[in-house]
Amino acid sequence: MIVLVDFGSQTTHLIARRLREFGVTTKILYPEELLSEIKIERPDGIILSGGPSSVYEKGAPSIGKETFDFGIPILGICYGFQTVVKLLGGKVVSGKKEYGPAQLKISNFKFQISNGLPEKFTAWMSHGDEIFKLPKGFEVIGRTEHVPFAFVQNTKKNIYGILFHPEVEHTENGRELLKNFVVLCKLQTSSHTINIGELEDQIKHAVGKAVVIGAVSGGVDSTVAGVLTAKAIGKQFIPIYVENGLMRKGTEEHVKKIFKSVGIVPRIVNVEEEMLKRLKGVSDPEKKRRIIGNFYIEIFEAEMKTLIKSGKQVEFLLQGTIYSDVIESQGTKHAAKIKSHHNVGGLPNKMKFKLLEPLRHFYKDEVRIIGTMLGISPEFVFKQPFPGPGYAVRIRGEVTSIRLEKEKLADEIVLEELEKAGILKNVFISFPVLTGVGSTAVKGDGRFFGEVIALRVVESTDVMTSTWTRLPYEVLQKISSRIVNEVSGISRVVYDISTKPPATMEWE
Repeated sequence: MIVLVDFGSQTTHLIARRLREFGVTTKILYPEELLSEIKIERPDGIILSGGPSSVYEKGAPSIGKETFDFGIPILGICYGFQTVVKLLGGKVVSGKKEYGPAQLKISNFKFQISNGLPEKFTAWMSHGDEIFKLPKGFEVIGRTEHVPFAFVQNTKKNIYGILFHPEVEHTENGRELLKNFVVLCKLQTSSHTINIGELEDQIKHAVGKAVVIGAVSGGVDSTVAGVLTAKAIGKQFIPIYVENGLMRKGTEEHVKKIFKSVGIVPRIVNVEEEMLKRLKGVSDPEKKRRIIGNFYIEIFEAEMKTLIKSGKQVEFLLQGTIYSDVIESQGTKHAAKIKSHHNVGGLPNKMKFKLLEPLRHFYKDEVRIIGTMLGISPEFVFKQPFPGPGYAVRIRGEVTSIRLEKEKLADEIVLEELEKAGILKNVFISFPVLTGVGSTAVKGDGRFFGEVIALRVVESTDVMTSTWTRLPYEVLQKISSRIVNEVSGISRVVYDISTKPPATMEWE
């Protein structure tokens, strides 16, 4: 077993997933639990995760210095590495910051931890502090252009430190580095597969004879969660689609088609007019998410009441929550809150039903694997993700019927042009954003002051990291021209080339 110490990183659970893929058992602990765990059940290895704090701040999470006396292999990642440095007499300061891709150069190949790694590769960074001085006994294995101590080792103490994230998909050779650490822990690696039967059994055990109503939006996550639940409990599951005006065109028909394949007819609830009333005058993105989340619960509680009156024992609400939703909504003790996903942090404290979230510990690419194993058509499994709050979080500022129509038209244009160019199937997600920012343009030989639209097209698999898609110039030109000409009130289009980190997938 390898113990993971959670300092609040967005990717602690992802480290566990990578080790699980190697067939390694893991246990996630908070820093204050580590020493007692070592004394009770000596682990084969310890990984110290990243985190949002700075090690020199008062009250920053830490571990006991005694941890280093047991001889257990330790890998410190980002904040975890900085914690090692501080505790062993080195120095960490607010210094050179790196977010996103950086070129890592390996200069020392004599250690097992660097076995099989190339001399140079792209590593994904996310740190605002700098290691100014290494403790005694540490040797440098690799560096980036700006950070001299990006990859180090102390052979005597069996400690390894890296200032990048090997667990994320965009770090090249990250899995190889983690596998090297597993070997250093004297553990065997093997393959791991998802067991659909186990997932269905878990749902059956949790639900019993109760009825589950399901929040289905037509997106990948709710589709897979819904079909999985339908196959597990059959007619005990009742999917409900809420048409709130914030979804993409054709979503209702899409939902009906999905559940027809498993012999279930979804209930449709239309609340378009009321949704816009609730969002009137609201500009703050967190408030939007909370309003939408609370309204959803109101709707489902009303549906629950109706079904109970008809004699059905409704106890659960199914949601397609996945792990990236959880962690961005401050899913662990030391984590930072990025945004309240309406199905996690946007929910009211008191609800009349229990939540059923069978995909809560899976990532987007794993969800697609589960969908494929369930026999769901690729057109649904590999459909672009769409945010639960819909277009509301792609419109900066107030959501009005006029702005909503502009966003929908611009979105259709983006999808059409990417499809024509044969690019759509290769991107993870694409969308325009009504920025709320104005700029001057010239239309019909006259001055025109209109809104700027930002275009975001990215590549990712698990949502935890992403990079922007290098669209051909002619495609960008076509999209820009069509949006400015066909969407009223738009002055120009800009292309978002920010990676994650530091940018999130959506703008809000």
